[in-house]
Amino acid sequence: MTSTEALALAERLGPVVVFLLAITVTAELAERAGVFDVAGHAVARVGGGRRWLLWVLFSGLAVLATIVLSLDTTAVLLTPVGLAVAAQVGLDPRLLAVTTLWIANTGSLLLPVSNLTNLLALHTLGRAGLGHTDFVRASWAPALVAVVVTLALVAVLHRRSLRGRYSVAPPAEPHDGVLLRVAAVVCVVLGPLFALGAPPWLVSLVAAGLLLATTWWRGRELLGGLPVPWAMAAGFVAVSVVVELLQQHGLSEVVTRSLPAGTGTGALLALAGAGAGLSNVVNNLPAYLALEPAASGSVERLVALLVGTNAGPLVTPWASLATLLWIQRCRARGVVVPWRWLVPAGLACAVLVVGSASLALAVAG
Repeated sequence: MTSTEALALAERLGPVVVFLLAITVTAELAERAGVFDVAGHAVARVGGGRRWLLWVLFSGLAVLATIVLSLDTTAVLLTPVGLAVAAQVGLDPRLLAVTTLWIANTGSLLLPVSNLTNLLALHTLGRAGLGHTDFVRASWAPALVAVVVTLALVAVLHRRSLRGRYSVAPPAEPHDGVLLRVAAVVCVVLGPLFALGAPPWLVSLVAAGLLLATTWWRGRELLGGLPVPWAMAAGFVAVSVVVELLQQHGLSEVVTRSLPAGTGTGALLALAGAGAGLSNVVNNLPAYLALEPAASGSVERLVALLVGTNAGPLVTPWASLATLLWIQRCRARGVVVPWRWLVPAGLACAVLVVGSASLALAVAG
């Protein structure tokens, strides 16, 4: 790799790494400030004792968290909230656990910030003279269909758990009022800023700085042991470099020849299917990087690939980082969703969501 190629790769990866680090710090500080705790208990109260309504409201919270704060945030921070709420109201914890896992993946299609793969795609679009608006214009239909199909399947599979009522949950734990309000405002403002096309790395960096300063002022003990995903960022860079080297040694040509060209329904389905299949074999990030050369000809093809690499990794535990993080959070709470159930159910969800979202992309395009 020449110095020029290395510089170009660094220019592409730099904003993504900054966003990853900053949004993780932002989400973690928001959680420590009590935003997710209060939101979860509010959902339980608004549900008014009706299980189905509690699930609908929690699902909406999961969708919003995934779209605005990324799928890993949903897996890390919303999973324990859902499990705690389920335990308090006597609901089967597997209902909210599976909802969180699947929405974290299938709900990460709408905005560039919803998934690291989306940010990589946005950079590729930028080289072609396209941008944030073009991405959202192409992604909204498959994103909507992916969420609707996912929730419909969860409702069918867990229909018995959605029946009946529950006792209203106790109030959330007390939190510092100023810090809670600042963190809540930051989380609310992030969504519109991202949707309007503000640079994700800059927005997340400012948000993290503001919450760090406020937390230092109001409760610096909350800063202890703050997890910053340095290892995740390093792994992302390492995988990117390896795939870039493979691309320079012929991988691009092999991938491009193996998949149909164009933006017809068949071509988009094939690209999405390849992304989903490879993600469950090697993980969705290297899968996206390996297949991107075959998809970089248009925004529709890039979004089709994202449908596969974002919504498809639901079968194997290593298919996405969000799944691995979700497993850790569930185990910490003593909740186990048997893989003999999760693998076939995840396969069914992946096939239905990837297929329907790809068709929605073809029709909307």
